[in-house]
Amino acid sequence: MRTRILLLALATMLLASIAQARISGDYIETRSADVYTGQCFANGETGLVGDQAILAWHIKEGSWNGVKLDGLNVVAAVKANATLGDPYGNPYPAKAVLIVDVQASPAERAALASFAHHMGGKLLERVVKTEAAPIDMQLIGSQHSGKAVLRAGSFASVETRGLTEGDHLCGNEVTFYPPLTDTTHAMPAVAVTDRYDGPGLGVSWTLHEKRSAFVGSFGE
Repeated sequence: MRTRILLLALATMLLASIAQARISGDYIETRSADVYTGQCFANGETGLVGDQAILAWHIKEGSWNGVKLDGLNVVAAVKANATLGDPYGNPYPAKAVLIVDVQASPAERAALASFAHHMGGKLLERVVKTEAAPIDMQLIGSQHSGKAVLRAGSFASVETRGLTEGDHLCGNEVTFYPPLTDTTHAMPAVAVTDRYDGPGLGVSWTLHEKRSAFVGSFGE
């Protein structure tokens, strides 16, 4: 009887620990190549574009490395060596700039950076610069609307909208590339604006009206 009570107590503690370790929130991604497209359009972009990306996380609730991060944001801008997602190209080593929420304390900034490294994996192995800036990231309406906005100081801005019939250019579009990081839900969207103008990457970009975004959520 005592053994059963002890096992039940340990199981309860384990479940509580898992619950405390969970972290979840909203996710936005943009690329310099269409992610929702047909084979012919994708072939036309492969090797020419698609080597730039912005990944952004808004943490609704949860902790990382024991640090609570509710309401904070972290953004990564990436310049890779090849079209991201191309099975015949090698995008690594990629360069990345991290933008952490200026509202975060030093401990929270370190946790945000660690979380982004975990989520971005090999893509964020080589962070060449970390900046702190005010970050406003919002999904407008439901996740299925495809509408979102991101402002990361003067460094990056993204605005997305949902796909419409007018975005079907060849009639056989699919989600050609998956998101660059794990998500619990992600849907392709149009990047009305996709801009990065900051240090570290050796390149800036401003793109409009490309079917190159994902809007969704994450959970760890």
